[in-house]
Amino acid sequence: MDIKNFLSILKDLGGSFYAGVPDSLLTPFIDAIVDTHGVGDSHIVAANEGAAVGLAAGHYLATSRPAIVYMQNSGIGNAVNPIASLLHKKVYSIPVIFVIGWRGEPGIKDEPQHVFQGESTLSLLECLEIPHVVISKENHNLNSVIQDFKQHISRGQSVAFVICKDALQNNKKMKYTSDATLSREDALKIILANTGEDATYVCTTGKLSREVFEIRVQNGDSHAHDFLTVGSMGHSLMIAHGIALAKPKKRIFCLDGDGAILMHMGSLAVVGTRNPKNLVHIVINNGAHETVGGLPAVSNKLNLCNVAKALGYSQVFQVSSNEVLQTTLNGISNSEGSVFVEIICNLLSRTDLGRPTTTPIQNKNDLMENLK
Repeated sequence: MDIKNFLSILKDLGGSFYAGVPDSLLTPFIDAIVDTHGVGDSHIVAANEGAAVGLAAGHYLATSRPAIVYMQNSGIGNAVNPIASLLHKKVYSIPVIFVIGWRGEPGIKDEPQHVFQGESTLSLLECLEIPHVVISKENHNLNSVIQDFKQHISRGQSVAFVICKDALQNNKKMKYTSDATLSREDALKIILANTGEDATYVCTTGKLSREVFEIRVQNGDSHAHDFLTVGSMGHSLMIAHGIALAKPKKRIFCLDGDGAILMHMGSLAVVGTRNPKNLVHIVINNGAHETVGGLPAVSNKLNLCNVAKALGYSQVFQVSSNEVLQTTLNGISNSEGSVFVEIICNLLSRTDLGRPTTTPIQNKNDLMENLK
């Protein structure tokens, strides 16, 4: 379906305000929103999908018009609480138009973290009592569906469009850039080379974990020191904290992303106030959701070091060059107390970047054996 036709359908349903968290399957849709609305008062890139639902509810309360909330299907989990306890007809009966990228669609090869989520996507929507339609490359005639959706919305009920891979077409591709000189992969190489052979690394979801895996392969190193958080965006810090609590004599590094910490920033407060002596929190900040298309995040307007300091981290550092990064890592090698390092990076990543060749179960077992 041409993206203009899809946007016309959304407008016909009464939607003109957008909020969400990006997904690679929705890139044609998100590019079109940025092209027409930018990122501002009529289009908010939310910290997480539940927050986007809150924005949509506020918009409806003020305008009587449904908002459009977009997300990857993995984000349904973040949105279940406000869907069930805020939007539902047994509570406030507030309609939202959901646009959901269907990762892990049955029959379509995808990454391990998307398989079960893909299998359960439609049943989750049914459980939440959200009428939905699947948009595939073949399913374009939605006239009868739109009329039904209008009736649902008029009764205060949410509706959803589930978007299959390559179902939407947009000939205009938005380009997102950064002035930073340091790339994420170069930063990761420096980190892995300067933080000790016996350390444990918990790596956030997306390209960061993939790059760590390939750096290990290139160096001929074991993968047993690394936990690759292939899903569960925003939870790597708590995974790292859990390991650090159980292994107080072991140095634990959380290699995080700016979009990920925005998603569940409360975790920084927990770590900061507990002040674990063996945990180093390193955030690669490229100011964008780069893994899923490069849409800017509010992290490019924040001083994350000031945030971490206010939340109780013992030491905070911001670096933007290879030399300063290496010096900083050497300086914290024997420090005690929670450490926060923000690395300002650009949006560059290799086009030939592969994916881990081991399964998540293998990754788990190797790490657990190493932690013994």
